[in-house]
Parts: sequence; structure tokens; C-alpha cells
Amino acid sequence: MKIDRLETHDRLQYFIEDQHKTIWKGADDCLKKNADSLKIQDKCHYVYLFAHPRTCDDGVNKRLLWQPRLTKPKAQTNSYLFRAKSHTDEVEICWLLPPREHWSQYDQGNVCESNWCAWSINQFKFNRKDLEKSFPDDLTEEQAMQIFKSILLDSIATRNEILTV
Repeated sequence: MKIDRLETHDRLQYFIEDQHKTIWKGADDCLKKNADSLKIQDKCHYVYLFAHPRTCDDGVNKRLLWQPRLTKPKAQTNSYLFRAKSHTDEVEICWLLPPREHWSQYDQGNVCESNWCAWSINQFKFNRKDLEKSFPDDLTEEQAMQIFKSILLDSIATRNEILTV
């Protein structure tokens, strides 16, 4: 079988751009449309955006599940973590960790080469403590718990107001 290099390159470029758009669209939606994310941003100067792909019920397709968080989770393979400044478009990458069985595909010189993935994989393998280290201005666990309690109490109060109307 003869491969047309230009067509293959075009497909690769499309794939890379499509993946990039999908991830950033998901992060943007989680940041700006997710109710929990918006509540966190109202009470904190940052929010973590944690994403992990999951296989759909059809067993073939995958979807990205997005979770806003107040504290930095433990690093795990097949996950992405971003940190956003509340109520802005400022988002920074904390890690991009593909599934372990795909790691070699992200090495330099390979089709899916990615500096961010390669760095994340290297940190995960050899420097996980630094990868998981909180930012200097992160909340303590106790402060995060207080914010979660406050969000929960606000939700209960709002629900009670709706029920009494």
C-alpha cells in the first residue's frame, strides 16, 4: 500500500488541531459554564480544572469528564490538569498525562510528539512530588473545606427559597 505523505500529514495536522480544540473547549466550558466551577470562582481566586477521558457505554467512543476543584489532585495517568485564575481566561497547564500504554508515542521524533506530554510523563515518572506540589497561593485543605461548606450551605438556602415560593 502506497501512502500519500501530504495527505497523511494533513490528517495528522487536522487530528492535532482537533484534539487541541476539544481540550481547550472543554476547559473553557468547565471554567465558564460549569455551575460548581462558577461557585468556586466566586469564593476563591483560582480553580483547578481536572479532566479524564472515559469510555462511553458503546465501548468505543471516549468523552472527557471535567471537574472543577479547589485543591490539586494526585497526578494520575490518563488525565489533564489545568489551573485557572478565577473569572478570567488565564489558564495554565499543570500536566497532560496520556494513558501509560501510549507514552512512547509522545517522545520526540514520533508522530504524536508533544513537549507538554513528554514533560508531564517525565515528571510523573521521576519527580511526582513536584508535579503534585501545591502552588504557593493555594488554599490549605481546611480553607478549601470551608469554601465547600459555604457553597453547600448556599445551595441548600437557594433550594429552600425555591421550595417556599
